[in-house]
Amino acid sequence: MRIIVGVTGASGVIMSYHLLKALKNVPGCETHLIASRAAKTTWKWETEKPFSELTALADAVYDEDDLAAVIASGTFVTEGMIVLPCSMKTLAGIVSGYAENLLLRAADVCLKENRRVVLCPREMPFGKIHLHNMEQAAQYGCTIVPPMLTFYNEAQTVEDQIHHVIGKVLMQFGIQYDRMKPWRGND
Repeated sequence: MRIIVGVTGASGVIMSYHLLKALKNVPGCETHLIASRAAKTTWKWETEKPFSELTALADAVYDEDDLAAVIASGTFVTEGMIVLPCSMKTLAGIVSGYAENLLLRAADVCLKENRRVVLCPREMPFGKIHLHNMEQAAQYGCTIVPPMLTFYNEAQTVEDQIHHVIGKVLMQFGIQYDRMKPWRGND
């Protein structure tokens, strides 16, 4: 199983770290990471970890300007792509087919090859253009999983909330994440 992970400059880049850690524990899962320049800047603002801790979790790491990378082609078969967090700029690029960099091209390839694309838009509040773009992305086949707070799982920390988001994202690929506490109903 191969999964492409895109990280943009939206707030919440630490979620991508937890996502890659989770995928590292999935037997036979190969990860391909693209982090935008803006993601690297946001990483410095929002975390104290060196960026190398994120890249070390991926099996392959690409520069966003490398449009000749293997993941830029549909002949490189993947399960799909996760963009976490997904900036509104990236969302707009995906919706319009404006594949100016590798992150956008990889999403474009996944969509044209009918592969799963999970977008985790990070903005608040969502403006009308953002909502329109999310609707368009969903119509084009993307799954929209905004990193929203949950309360039924009795989360005690921000990290608990992140694990819930990661679990919801991984469910889209049929992967169970043991750090997510699912709804149990009346059990």
